Amino acid sequence: MTQVLVQLFVMLVATMAGNELFRRLGQPTIVGEVLGGVVAGPSVLGIYAMGPETALFAEIGVVLLLFQVGLETRLGALLRVGPTALVVAVLGVALPFGGAFAAAELAGGDLALAVFLAAALTATSVGITSSVLRDLGALSTRAGQIILGAAVVDDVLAIMILSVAAGVAAGGVDAGSLIGVIAGAVGFVVVVAVVGTQVLRRRRALLTAPRFAETPLLPGMIVMLGLAAIASYIGLAAIIGAFLAGMVVGESSERRALEAEVAPVAAFFTPFFFGSIGAQVDLAGLVSPSALGLLTGLTSLAVVTKFAGAFLGAVREGTRRATLIGWGMVPRGEVGIVVASLGLSAGAIGSEIYSIVVGMAILTTLIVPPFLPALVRRAEAVRAG
Repeated sequence: MTQVLVQLFVMLVATMAGNELFRRLGQPTIVGEVLGGVVAGPSVLGIYAMGPETALFAEIGVVLLLFQVGLETRLGALLRVGPTALVVAVLGVALPFGGAFAAAELAGGDLALAVFLAAALTATSVGITSSVLRDLGALSTRAGQIILGAAVVDDVLAIMILSVAAGVAAGGVDAGSLIGVIAGAVGFVVVVAVVGTQVLRRRRALLTAPRFAETPLLPGMIVMLGLAAIASYIGLAAIIGAFLAGMVVGESSERRALEAEVAPVAAFFTPFFFGSIGAQVDLAGLVSPSALGLLTGLTSLAVVTKFAGAFLGAVREGTRRATLIGWGMVPRGEVGIVVASLGLSAGAIGSEIYSIVVGMAILTTLIVPPFLPALVRRAEAVRAG
C-alpha cells in the first residue's frame, strides 16, 4: 500500500507540475500532464511505473472525463450531425487501415502484423480531443458534436477490426462471432442512447428519487460505472459506456448539480490518465536510427491518413470546420497503446514494433492539442460570420 500511495503521489505531482507550466505558457494543459508522465516515468527519472493499481486510477480518470463530456452532450445535437459523423468515421478508419496495411505488406510483414498495425492506426482517442474542446467551450459546437459522434462510430468499427486481427493472430476468423460482437455493440449504443434518454426526459427527477440520494452524485456514478462495465464486457471501450451514461443522466433536472459534483472528482482522477500515457513511453526502444525512421514514417502515415479521411468526410461543412474535425480525430492516445499491447500479447508484433506503435500514439497525442485553439477560433469565426 505504501508503494502504491507513493506512486500515486509522484504521478499527481508530476502531472500538476506539467499542467502549471503549460498553463503559464498559455498552452493546452493536457500536453503538460502527458509530458509530466514522461519525465516521472521509466524513460527519464524512473520514479513512476505503471502497475495494476495505478492503471486503475488512470482508467477511472478517463471514464470520468467521458462521463463529463456526455453530461454536456445532447442526443438531438448528435443526431443532427449523424450523417456527417458517420462519413467522417468511415473514411477516418478506411484510409489509415488501407495505408497501414499496404505499408506493412510492402515492408514484408506477415498478415497478422499488417492487420494489427492497421488496427492501431484506425483508432481515435476521443478523450484527448474532447478534453481540449471542453476546456475551450467548443464541445457544443457543430464541429465538436461531429467529432464526438464520429468517435462513437469509430469505436464500433474498431471492434470489428480488432476482432479480425485477433482471429488472424489465432489462425482464423470466426465470422459468426464477429457479426454477434458488432450487433451487440451497435444495439447497446442505440438502446442506451435512445431509450435511456427518453426515460430520463419523462422522469427528470429520477436521480434523486432513491432515499439514499441526497444529491444526484451517487445515482449518477452507479449509472456511469454500470454502463462502462457493460460496454467493456461486450467489447466496446469502457469510455463509450461512460459517455452514453453522461448523455442519459444529462437529461435529468439535476444535470447542473451533477456537473458541479462530478467536477472535483474528475479533477483528481483525470491527471492519472494523461500521466499514464506519458509513463508508457519507452525512449530506450527508440534510440536507434532504424527505430527513429520507422517511428517518423508510421507517425506521418497515421497523421496524414486520419486527417485526410476525416477532412474528406467533413468537407461539406466548409474547409475550416473540416480542418478542425480532421485534426481533432488524429490523436491515438490510450486506444493505440491498447491495440499495440494486444498485438504484442498475441505474438503478432515484436517488442520493437510495439515501442514504435506506442511512440506513434504518444506523438499523435502531443501534436494535436497545441493547434486546436486556433482551429476552433477559425471555425467559429466562419460560423459567426
